[in-house]
Amino acid sequence: MPLPVVAVVGRPNVGKSTLFNRLIGARLAVVDDTPGVTRDRLVRRADWNGLEFHLVDTGGWVPEADDVMDHRILEQVLEAVRICDLVLFVVDVRAGVQPHDRVIARELFKLDLPVLLAGNKADHDRLDADALEFLELGWETIFPIAAAEGRGVADLLDAAVARLRSAPPRSVNTRAGLGGENGVRVTLVGRPNVGKSSLANLLLGEERMIVDNQPGTTRDAVDAPFRYHGHDLILVDTAGMRRRVESQPAYEFYATLRAMRALDRSDIAVLVLDATEPITRQDARIGSLIEEARTGVVIAVNKWDLLEKDERTMGDWVRRIQEHLPFLAFAPIVFISALTHQRIHRLPEVVMTAYENTRREIGTADLNRVLERATDHNPPRSRGSGQRPIRIYYATQVRTAPPTVALFVSEPARMAHDYLRYLVGKFREEFPLEGSPLRLVMR
Repeated sequence: MPLPVVAVVGRPNVGKSTLFNRLIGARLAVVDDTPGVTRDRLVRRADWNGLEFHLVDTGGWVPEADDVMDHRILEQVLEAVRICDLVLFVVDVRAGVQPHDRVIARELFKLDLPVLLAGNKADHDRLDADALEFLELGWETIFPIAAAEGRGVADLLDAAVARLRSAPPRSVNTRAGLGGENGVRVTLVGRPNVGKSSLANLLLGEERMIVDNQPGTTRDAVDAPFRYHGHDLILVDTAGMRRRVESQPAYEFYATLRAMRALDRSDIAVLVLDATEPITRQDARIGSLIEEARTGVVIAVNKWDLLEKDERTMGDWVRRIQEHLPFLAFAPIVFISALTHQRIHRLPEVVMTAYENTRREIGTADLNRVLERATDHNPPRSRGSGQRPIRIYYATQVRTAPPTVALFVSEPARMAHDYLRYLVGKFREEFPLEGSPLRLVMR
């Protein structure tokens, strides 16, 4: 199922980014005492009590904004709220109810969305009573919290997860199976202007999407079914994921959220790169979203016809991808041109192979044969030094899509992460898993 989306909203300087960082366990958002310091949007995956969700950190909501930057932020906040499944409305208990709090509350009631009211900066018990003042905004409950210290955050998360579990995400599409009712869902992702829409038009055989040299001319995710050698597929061409910058229009932020949801309900992601440009940090960021979504993946290097090539060019590009996108090293690479149709026929073939590999089942005996050989050659390592040896008793596959292998281990908490990567590499050497993630879980 697609992951639900939770948006953290509120007027400037109430501690939204501090709460965001507390919820995801990392300091990613810019935190400052200056109002409006969070101008770009951050979207990260979080989990609580076994439920995963997308968490969106929004800029300060300034109703009826006159400043150009405040107006852009307001547009983005409203788009985030419209697509989300739950709103965490953050207010400042120490400041008391402000006029902007009242305006925001009225807007949220108009949108008829589930809302949890969080009274931040309540770092003492005596401030809990002050938080009750905010019930005048129209909600029956407020959660006093101190995001900086973590006080009350667990109760807020418990309530959020309970609310999310009581209703399905607003996007109800599920990942389809091969030959199923809907077909294999293939999502095209990449920076603006790398040729996703041109590629989609070529695969579909029709001029379905707006194609322009200006970045961002495809503003929404469009689903389109097609057939390839008897297989039903559904192509989702997402709007280009722009770098998060201050001038980003609201529609592009909205498209990014839609793209993330498309990944959640996709079987295969095709990461489209531009052969005429270096691999950028934004390419890597989009690649990391694919990794988080745990879909199968194929890398398509487009505009290959525009590149001056020699016998080393293709190998150089492979090494470049391995260097900048090491977490997608298992992805097959296809060098294509949507303009001249070069190798386009290969792309659906590689996609179908990757899809079949995400559904691959590996016998327990075969897994343990590889495991025994790997551990004999390189015994399990633990975190730290001077620790007693760790024993891996056996391995068995517990699910597909993606293939997930359970390792039964004497002390799972002490297993070194680099040793797990070593085992993943050994399994990949033996089994056909190109294009598919491989997860190891310890028990």
